[in-house]
Amino acid sequence: MSLNNRILLTGSTGQLGAALQPLLASLGTVVAPTRSELDLSDAASIRRTMLAVRPRWVVHPGAYTAVDRAETEPEIAHAVNAVAPGVFGEEAKRIGAAVIAFSTDYVFDGSGSAPWKETDSTGPLNVYGQTKLDGERALAASGAAHLIFRTSWVYSAQGRSFLGTIAKLAREKEKLSIINDQHGAPTSASDLAEMTAYLVRQLEDGGEGRRAEDLVRTQSGVYHAAGTGEATWFDFAKHIVAFGKASYPDQTFAEILPIPTAEYPTPAKRPLNSRLDCTKLWDIFGWTMPLWTKSVDEALASRTAKGI
Repeated sequence: MSLNNRILLTGSTGQLGAALQPLLASLGTVVAPTRSELDLSDAASIRRTMLAVRPRWVVHPGAYTAVDRAETEPEIAHAVNAVAPGVFGEEAKRIGAAVIAFSTDYVFDGSGSAPWKETDSTGPLNVYGQTKLDGERALAASGAAHLIFRTSWVYSAQGRSFLGTIAKLAREKEKLSIINDQHGAPTSASDLAEMTAYLVRQLEDGGEGRRAEDLVRTQSGVYHAAGTGEATWFDFAKHIVAFGKASYPDQTFAEILPIPTAEYPTPAKRPLNSRLDCTKLWDIFGWTMPLWTKSVDEALASRTAKGI
């Protein structure tokens, strides 16, 4: 890597940020500001941080992720998800840095059953999805060299996620009703972090003396990166419970019951089809995300080993 090997990492306490930090540390000097040090809702705070750090890479998983609350807090969601990526892009362009950002399946309207391609028309159903799409566009419009990875249904072994919630509730409840008509792919934060570190390493190979933006420029754009295969939330929950039963045969677990989305209304409308076609990721970078069931098993095994 170049003499300037600083990597600015946002959202380091989130699922993806926490998984990224140790892997990026093997590639450079990671600067991971706290929320009090870097306010993603404040463009001036972002510019000050970029000026102070002058990173070679900006890795930006930080986001406003409260999907339902965004319906009543559109201003803050817009500031963090839509404005901030463009500001990072503008500052990165000034210094020749490259930006890696993360987006969501929620940029699509969920129609049909075919996996979404990067070139398909978008149509967010909720405020969160619209702000993430606006952020993609702002980053692209900044002129910075960038990689945007749209993903879906992200979880981690630790922290708050669907996996941990179901693993806990399945031991406490007799029955759990889980949506069975939304289709996508559970995606491990660890897998996304491994992918990101691999791509930075690949792009940096032979890049000594070149600016990061020059390494990324020809590959700039949007990529889909989600677990291989597909599932519904019901399938995801059933897999979690099946693993629990196999690991703790004397433990009683909840019965998982399928329900349609209509029986579980939420403030923010969710897409029914969140399948993502990840062919481009393989074609350009030679990377395929692991089968979702394999990654879920690894996350559950990690929890089991730690007694959680």
